Amino acid sequence: MSDPHQELDFLSDSTESTSTRFVTFIGGSLKRFDLAVTTTNRFYGKKLVTDLHNGRTAILGTDDLDEEGYLEHIYNLNEEEGSELRTFLYQVLGEPYFTD
Repeated sequence: MSDPHQELDFLSDSTESTSTRFVTFIGGSLKRFDLAVTTTNRFYGKKLVTDLHNGRTAILGTDDLDEEGYLEHIYNLNEEEGSELRTFLYQVLGEPYFTD
């Protein structure tokens, strides 16, 4: 049994104010999407996108939307549902930015 008082080796620990947009929509597939899209200063401009039905979260930018099957895999969607989510996300995700 491990010692509950053992020291932790923190690699990072910070707090910041974020903005979260909650969106619900239904596409042609009649699948209901309930999403939380969180904007933060982390992740090079990408956003945290959480599916509130299944609790799955991904760090996404528009570059990720171009990866075939990526959204379908992360959020357990069929091709039509993935296409609907992709269409929405292209409207709300900004371009990633990179720093030196």
